[in-house]
Amino acid sequence: MGKRLFLLTLTLVIGSVFLVSLGRDDVGEAAGGGRTLIRDASMVLTMDEKLGTLENADVLIDGARITAVGRGVSAGNARVIDGRGKIVMPGFVDLHTHLWQSLIRGCATDKELNGWLGGCVLPLQGSPVSGADAYAGTRLSTLDAISTGVTTVTDWSHAFNADFARGNLQALQDSKQRFVFAFMAGTDPWIAPEVRRVKKDVIDPNPLAHLMIGTHPANWNVANVEASEKLSEELGVPLNVHLLESKADPATDQLGVLRRAGALRPGLLANHLVHATDAELDELAAHDVRVAHNPLSNMRLVSGVARVPDMKTRNMKVGIGLDGGTNDTSDMFNDMRAAVGLQRAQSTDPARYPTPADVLRMATMGGAEALGLEKEIGSLTPGKKADLQVIDTQALNFAPKVDWPSQVVFNTQPVNVQWVFVNGVPLKKEGKVIGDNSRVLTDAQAAADRVKGYLGR
Repeated sequence: MGKRLFLLTLTLVIGSVFLVSLGRDDVGEAAGGGRTLIRDASMVLTMDEKLGTLENADVLIDGARITAVGRGVSAGNARVIDGRGKIVMPGFVDLHTHLWQSLIRGCATDKELNGWLGGCVLPLQGSPVSGADAYAGTRLSTLDAISTGVTTVTDWSHAFNADFARGNLQALQDSKQRFVFAFMAGTDPWIAPEVRRVKKDVIDPNPLAHLMIGTHPANWNVANVEASEKLSEELGVPLNVHLLESKADPATDQLGVLRRAGALRPGLLANHLVHATDAELDELAAHDVRVAHNPLSNMRLVSGVARVPDMKTRNMKVGIGLDGGTNDTSDMFNDMRAAVGLQRAQSTDPARYPTPADVLRMATMGGAEALGLEKEIGSLTPGKKADLQVIDTQALNFAPKVDWPSQVVFNTQPVNVQWVFVNGVPLKKEGKVIGDNSRVLTDAQAAADRVKGYLGR
């Protein structure tokens, strides 16, 4: 017994010495984030109203959280990143996307919404599209999104079958992004048990994961909407819907279907919301329904221009989404530019909401508020999760310094994003997304070839 105790003690001592020799940074990294100090950042866009915008300031990450923002922060034993010539700001919140749709990029570019759905999405219902296909497309999209500073994604999964949904969800987990998985539900017998299992076994144990229930309100889809609302109430998660996206949608009584199902309640996330009347906006605002604005997608699918200024006057919570395969890019900077440009082009008013400062907020705090995550993400507030990006301003497309916050919107490209952290863990480092990109590209091409066959193209 004495010999066993001696050997056990010796093993523990050796293990402790090994951990000390690694240093806190390495140990923390393995556990989900170490200590990192971004020192002397030329500008810190905190997106926190109290902290404002800081120049020549430091940002300290300790584990999964931001612990200090200001000048003269002590580095201690932290890894140090030189922030000179850099902008540090929160990571973007992509409030609406379909990540698997990287597999149908460029599909039906001459069609409006319903023509695109008919040619590129609906034929996959009942097809043998697999979990491996879903994984390949989703994994490609996550890496693409990380490259442009997106740290949180709200992925509305079509869940063509259980295997597809599982592949989609596994890729999200492997991405190490923060995510909301909107599981398209309905009356099929396999769906409710699978959603319950997913919440219990996958979502709840993962601090990066959240769940929503996706459905499509329409007078031909009432049973599915009612089943989805019932399931969302049972699980205590929000409903996530496409609402009044195309000119054809008002004729399907979308709001009436949601109203009768009891789905108009705080937390409901409405994507697009292009063709809403004043009375409908009033009703949605009164129920604290949140909105994902998707400017590039709305342009591509000829859906129209969402009434974002009118949502602002009603104090609605609005964020920005990339919307998967109808955006054909994961470039959030391009999406912000479009959000500004659409309103200016329509109104011929350069002061029209949203301004560059407004879209920066929509893409960060706005998305966080829409998801009910504003206490955790969306700003560089000490105590919040360390979801942030570092942008290089010393580049041909960005320099010289004139008005950096506006230049973030009008000049930045994904190549300028040098670092991306989620939960304190770097997912993009010194301009390179971490991961086996070549393997991801190969797998995505094989999956896209299979999907193309299912579409008959």
